[in-house]
Amino acid sequence: MDTLKQIRFIWKPVVFALCLLPGVLVVTDTFEITGSLGANPIEEIQDRLGNWGLRFIMIALAVTPLRRLSGWNWMSRFRRMLGLFAFFYVLIHFFAWLILDQGILWSAIVEDIVERPFITLGFTALLILTAMAATSTNAMRRRLGKRWQQLHYGAYIAGILGVWHYWWQVKKDIQEPLIYAAILSILLGYRVWVRFAKKSKT
Repeated sequence: MDTLKQIRFIWKPVVFALCLLPGVLVVTDTFEITGSLGANPIEEIQDRLGNWGLRFIMIALAVTPLRRLSGWNWMSRFRRMLGLFAFFYVLIHFFAWLILDQGILWSAIVEDIVERPFITLGFTALLILTAMAATSTNAMRRRLGKRWQQLHYGAYIAGILGVWHYWWQVKKDIQEPLIYAAILSILLGYRVWVRFAKKSKT
């Protein structure tokens, strides 16, 4: 079996299952099968889903630098899946807040999105990820042409907004948001360095 077939029939299903595991654990912990959600289950569900959404944004953004540095071009075949899982976890993080925390009370929801800056940032990041997920197919890539790449640079903006959202949410205990900010800075810095290196050669 060649490398492309191994990726398609073996490694992609394995990676898919691993990416789905955090969400499954939230469900099984909710029913106290594999653990518990602690004293504040609604907050725990939201935090876990939001954290995994941010982690998958970072993982998806790390694919290109790792591919270039390692020479493992096959890594690019996982990028779309990882990006869609980032969207998936951010989306269900939003729905957890919408349903479990706000009880789908639309007046309060709109007020929070407009008047609470950290929620505004998170909602904006979700809109960007939604646009990217909706245009993630090969057909949309061909249809949009150069605009597709410009749109998908939005992953970095979504990452910045996600870290910012997390930072403002925790207020004082900023250790974890600081780690995400450092990782994102490295990923952005690498892209800037590559761009300047290309310009210097021309």
